[in-house]
Amino acid sequence: MDLSKYGLRQQEFDAAKAALGREPNDCELRILGVMWSEHCSYKSTKHLLRLFPSKGPSVVLGPGENAGIVDLGEGLGAAFKAESHNHPSAVEPYHGAATGVGGVIRDIMALGARPVAVMDGLFLGEPSHPRTGFLSSEAVNGMADYGRDVEVPAVGGKTVYDGRYNENPLVNAFCLGIVEIKRIVSSKTALPGQLVVILGSKTGKEGIAGAAFASVELAEDAASSVTSIQTGDPLMEKRLIEACLELNERGLIVSMQDMGAAGITSSSSEVAAKSGVGMKLHFEKVPLKEAMEPWEIALSETQERMLLIVKPEHFEETASVAARWDLPCAVIGETTKEEGYSILFNGETVAALPAKLIADGCPPVQWPSEKPAGFEEGWNFDLDGLPLPEDWNRALETLMKLPSLASKEALYSKFDSSVQGNTFKGPGGPVGAIKIEGRDSLVAMILDADPWKCGLDPFRGGAETVARTVRALSVAGAEPLGLTDCLNFPSPEVPFQMWKIGECVKGIAEAASALSCPVVSGNVSLYNESPAGGIYPTPVVGTVGLVPSPEDFLPAGGWAEGDMIIMVGPFNASLAGSHYIRSLGIDGGGRPLMFSGDAEKDFAERALKTAGKHAARSGRAIAGGGLAAALVTDCVESGVGAELSLPVPTRKDVVLFGEGGARALYAVPVSKLPLFRGIWSGYPLLELGRAGGNSLSVEGAFNLTLEELAGLRGNR
Repeated sequence: MDLSKYGLRQQEFDAAKAALGREPNDCELRILGVMWSEHCSYKSTKHLLRLFPSKGPSVVLGPGENAGIVDLGEGLGAAFKAESHNHPSAVEPYHGAATGVGGVIRDIMALGARPVAVMDGLFLGEPSHPRTGFLSSEAVNGMADYGRDVEVPAVGGKTVYDGRYNENPLVNAFCLGIVEIKRIVSSKTALPGQLVVILGSKTGKEGIAGAAFASVELAEDAASSVTSIQTGDPLMEKRLIEACLELNERGLIVSMQDMGAAGITSSSSEVAAKSGVGMKLHFEKVPLKEAMEPWEIALSETQERMLLIVKPEHFEETASVAARWDLPCAVIGETTKEEGYSILFNGETVAALPAKLIADGCPPVQWPSEKPAGFEEGWNFDLDGLPLPEDWNRALETLMKLPSLASKEALYSKFDSSVQGNTFKGPGGPVGAIKIEGRDSLVAMILDADPWKCGLDPFRGGAETVARTVRALSVAGAEPLGLTDCLNFPSPEVPFQMWKIGECVKGIAEAASALSCPVVSGNVSLYNESPAGGIYPTPVVGTVGLVPSPEDFLPAGGWAEGDMIIMVGPFNASLAGSHYIRSLGIDGGGRPLMFSGDAEKDFAERALKTAGKHAARSGRAIAGGGLAAALVTDCVESGVGAELSLPVPTRKDVVLFGEGGARALYAVPVSKLPLFRGIWSGYPLLELGRAGGNSLSVEGAFNLTLEELAGLRGNR
């Protein structure tokens, strides 16, 4: 038997055969091939994901459902999740990116939450590459159009450009929703004797085997994969959101699951397996767009569909709600006392498999993991041999013109950030924030990544990625509550790449644990490779925090004439993996800083106190581009210059351009200086000078006007 037709390994076929006591038939093999794909089963990483801390005082719901939920107090929770749609977006960027947004929104809906904010993570090739412009514009337009039509505001994101993403862009989508904790819907609460209902779009042939396509390298499948790409209908999804919220409000939903990867099969088998019930499906009852074979119905990834479990006595009312929202709605099966998951078509059983075998039965894969030979040699870097810039203005110009540091206004201006009317801080700043209806508090969120540091040292890079999100939230005045991750990596079948996956996960786990910021949900995307090679290790972290009130939110880019400009944190950052080193055309460049949980916690506590006591006018955690990029960005956004000095013995390029470590740039009114100094007493602090004038001057380094600085940031 040619198992490659089904995407199964011999070990997996043997496991299925042993569990069934017979050979699976064609339909069953197709189902297992998709459900046991990397995209659905996480068979290569399950053992690593268990390292993540997932419990904490704010955690209402951790991994295991469609999304995680953290407690916002007073009976409300924030449900959030990050998802990837990388392979589809590489082939059909508009539809791939759009349906990525639609899919993660449905993950939030499945818990009974109203989606209220989205963010995007885009990792694109070099602007000079012939496909980058097309992929970028199409992916952005797809995400923006879908979010606008479905009426969920975009409040932030992360955009990176690098040659390692030339043929394999990454498109990650994050969504956050608000839910009453007492109304959370679960996929684990179905009981025997209830109805299996499909709500939303009619099922068609689009997206069949999409999950399997996402589990292979693009080099193997890109040319023939257009049929694996789903298309979305955001107006249908908008109606679906409102219908599901109304059904939940009326208490008509026993259990709910979105139909994402592997469609009806994944949603129904997961509900059956998690609830411990049997399930019998009648595929002739599925509303179809066209004639389809049973296995096609099982695996279709048609968008804008939800699977509901309802009591028989509630179906008439459920159908009435669906009709009012102009949504197809049909009973396609029932739950049973007897174990087993069966699919019937016109009375004939076409598949009969244990639900747990489908959902959780894939044998784990332990790929060899090995540190690459000579890996540490990449950390060797002769800092003394790196000359200081001869022209500091030119050095700053070269740095700020890196596309990853340039202003992204041309991208995020395409998104609707004000729909729903609750956006407090939209895209363009370090963090986004939304108002909670009827509350004073804000929910703040950030999506970040640092692939270059992860490439140099995956453990330290993974930890730094988490730390960056927590620093930014803390400086803004948001207490971090939890995080989600989207783990984007190349093939795990290469030992040194599997080693990097493991090291990144361990670094994320250590930082999340040390900072009491549990991982409540996530996604893994492997096989991100093209003929040009694999991507950088790119774990993306989305972290959510709570700000007590709008007055306690500390914005960035808010300098005023006469403010003292202060940097807090160690002066000796690292040039390893920095934007500055990349601007010099140097590949490598040392080792990123070691993560220090104690230092990060100390910083976060002081930063939260600074915001809460209103001890500063503006604050920005120092990240990509170092202190220099933070100064430029704050100057331009404030419309105010500054005259500064660096009274430290450390090399100016390290202080200005180094990255990593718990550092921030503050603008402090003179009247607040005693309070600010008291909060940061005992922590490294450098009073750089005063804000004012129409130029940024750093003694012994650069001196540029605000107009020149604005030109440096550009607009990509």
